[in-house]
Amino acid sequence: MASIGIAVSPSNNDALDLAVAQLDGDQSSYHHTPEVFLLYLAVPGVPLAKMQVLESDSVAAVKLRIQNSKGFVARNQRLVFEGRELSRNDSRIRDYGVRYGSVLHLVIRLSDPRRTAVRTVYGRKFKFQVDQHQNARYMKQEISRNVESPNGIGESVTLVNGEKLDESTLISTICETNTSDTDFLANKSENFNGNEIEQSFEQLSISSDIGNNLQFDDAKEKYPLIEPVLVNPSVTLTPNITGMIEATLAGLEMEHTPVMSSEGTGGVYFMLDSSGQEYVAVFKPINEEPMAKDNPNGYPLSSDGEGLKRGTRVGEGAFREVAAYILDHPISGYRVSDELGFAGVPPTVLVRCLNGYVDQTKYDCTEKEPKIGSLQMFVKNSGSCEEFGPRAFPVQEVHKIAVLDMRLANADRHGGNILIRKDENGQIELIPIDHGYCLPESFEDCTFDWLYWPQARQPFNVETLDYIKSLDEEEDIKLLKLNGCEPSSKCVRVFHLSTMMLKKGAVRGLTPYEIGNMLCRENITTKSKIEEIVEEAEDVVLPGIGEKAFMEAISGIMDRHLNELFK
Repeated sequence: MASIGIAVSPSNNDALDLAVAQLDGDQSSYHHTPEVFLLYLAVPGVPLAKMQVLESDSVAAVKLRIQNSKGFVARNQRLVFEGRELSRNDSRIRDYGVRYGSVLHLVIRLSDPRRTAVRTVYGRKFKFQVDQHQNARYMKQEISRNVESPNGIGESVTLVNGEKLDESTLISTICETNTSDTDFLANKSENFNGNEIEQSFEQLSISSDIGNNLQFDDAKEKYPLIEPVLVNPSVTLTPNITGMIEATLAGLEMEHTPVMSSEGTGGVYFMLDSSGQEYVAVFKPINEEPMAKDNPNGYPLSSDGEGLKRGTRVGEGAFREVAAYILDHPISGYRVSDELGFAGVPPTVLVRCLNGYVDQTKYDCTEKEPKIGSLQMFVKNSGSCEEFGPRAFPVQEVHKIAVLDMRLANADRHGGNILIRKDENGQIELIPIDHGYCLPESFEDCTFDWLYWPQARQPFNVETLDYIKSLDEEEDIKLLKLNGCEPSSKCVRVFHLSTMMLKKGAVRGLTPYEIGNMLCRENITTKSKIEEIVEEAEDVVLPGIGEKAFMEAISGIMDRHLNELFK
């Protein structure tokens, strides 16, 4: 949901000041009143931190408290309580069940790290990751922290290829301006002269690429590095998908380690081409999804198998990623080859991959067996919608994503998973990614950030209306099953209902805002219009009625509600 402003009533100012002051201050006394209660903040790798909040606090207010005290920017925070992400910033934390003594898990989304190797003239070699948007001073500190040396070599890196190192220089700039390894000189003292270099300096080499031995002898004999997972042998891969897999394989064969991203909630890896200079795909293993046993981002394990979003299951994200691509039909009809889908979901396929994950603490390659996950074509972009104001986005670009999200009842559409790209004519294109929470079993967490963009209040054009009219959910379910994606009966019902609402709303001339508003809850405790319609149908139909008859009953009830709301 979109971020909101924080307003505090005068009567709550004292309690607010107390909560802020004690977030990271004196731990000796905490006050529990009907308005103020104690929480524990769990951050991976550090002890639990105590904090006090107001019972009436919104999620956005709590994030702002954490930002002011801990320095983590609010928009980069993800808060999880009892396996559920507190994703609605305008909802109160108590609406999520947060109470006195609750433990909130904080996961921080950082910018993508730069893979870095440090080698010394004495034969030592170290590998670690640094944030490419940090400066050289930060890099020196990271070297000092990761490289054990009595001389403190990291803090005294002073030369880059023989020139004085400007500590304000960004790491991304250093790596981009040097195609080969960058030589660093280090000494315990910052004061030196040319004669001292040979005697008291140790040379470091910082490389923007790490090569690791991915092809272990036992793994290479037992498994290929990457291969598609095809449940139905009659399904033929398109040339784009085949080319993506081949380019990824070429990079793995050249031992280019995938770059682990800190964007997203699960394990996400950028796959390199044979040169090691270009990204060709994005790999998401199912065992590293949020709340899965191998999730690298600090999420707690799911206690009941449910994912971060209501109506989803841990380990099904990859299948949903593939399903979103399959269901993103071209404007001309069902995809035959490499036709671009109406919404522009990048080509996606299920694969088995020996991705060579680099352990952050041991700095070595630990994967010897392949992982199953989704492989999506990497799209060069200028950033995400989260980084830009929405007013510059073309109406049709917003509408194409709106149609996809409403069809699939997407439970995780925000500005961070819509990429921005300019075509050869300089026109803005929006690319939807991250569909691991589409096709849920309920509408409870259905959210669309674009709902609050001005384009959502514009009517669909004729081309979009024709596309919506052509949709056939029955054929879509058959297509998913043909490709090995077999959603549960609850997922199928939600898909039928969301498509039905989209088609009925479009034919009445409703805007994406008006239709989307009926699919999404206003807040966490108030049920959406589509949920109310389903409940009404369940109250009036006879027990044991077939699904077809049930959908016919819902259709009639939906027509009545729409006629009453939009006369």
